[in-house]
Amino acid sequence: DPTFSQEMLGKGIAIKPNKGRVVAPVDGEIAMIFETKHAVSMLTEQGAEILIHIGLDTVKLKGENFNSHVKAGDKVKAGDLLIEFDKEKISQAGYDTITPMVICNSFEYAQVNQTILGDIQELTSVIEIIK
Repeated sequence: DPTFSQEMLGKGIAIKPNKGRVVAPVDGEIAMIFETKHAVSMLTEQGAEILIHIGLDTVKLKGENFNSHVKAGDKVKAGDLLIEFDKEKISQAGYDTITPMVICNSFEYAQVNQTILGDIQELTSVIEIIK
């Protein structure tokens, strides 16, 4: 997807989920949950603006196979469940479930670096932000 690969929204990573769930990567506040529940943005306590977008072109599913557990304004802690989704049904509908996580205000930082490659678990540190 050019929007993510060309870093139009900011620097980040893409994760191939092995479970149909997204948890808060850090403590913060939910800025927005998309009406179609395929994406969520949050503001961390340190000021980073994070967008987590489940799949590519999944907005076309109009919320089908997604269940949000948060709403805008909710305070969350690292590990809190944000969204559940049915990986198999999304894949069967012809969509890739690769999940970009982008720091939308990357321009405010000296560096935004990917910290790990390969298999990761929930709450594994995957991005380093340097002021």
